[in-house]
Amino acid sequence: MYAISLGDDGAELRPLEVWHAEELLAQIDRGREFIGRHIGLPDVVSDLDGARSWLRSYADKRAADAGSLHGIWLDGKLVGGLLFRVWDTPSGVCEAGCWLEPAVAGRGLVTRGLRVLLDWAFQERGMHRVEWHVSSANEPSINVARRLGMTREGVLRENHPYRGVRASTEIWSVLAPEWRVARVRTPRNDH
Repeated sequence: MYAISLGDDGAELRPLEVWHAEELLAQIDRGREFIGRHIGLPDVVSDLDGARSWLRSYADKRAADAGSLHGIWLDGKLVGGLLFRVWDTPSGVCEAGCWLEPAVAGRGLVTRGLRVLLDWAFQERGMHRVEWHVSSANEPSINVARRLGMTREGVLRENHPYRGVRASTEIWSVLAPEWRVARVRTPRNDH
């Protein structure tokens, strides 16, 4: 399968498949508390069966052209991932997401990987709109949206009960014509 370089630091974007279940579980275990601050992935990938099941669900989504999952590897070690949680080809709308372990946060891995995936979504697949749904408390993820040239469209106030607290969700997006302009203007310093 593919391995796309994300720069000169050894980072690569690769498919994340069912057979990576043990590696995914180990990666989540290394950053379980950090990753779980804003997303429920650590709750889903709580053991090897959960990792396999979650990866299988994305294999099924990919087969149905309804979503996809991609790992971020750094020097051969899985450190995070990117996904299209929702993919609707007829409407031309999809929703991207991410997770990353704390040891590699702040290196621009998510931004660099998403640039590759957004190029693919817009140029190869003809998508018109990519959405980014993010907890209002997740400033690093909001900064990714800004670096990608996304527009903040609004806030769904206290719409998501998460671990006993009602969290608000910000909706960001970028449209295909905006992406073309953003790709020309965006500086390469992603850190």
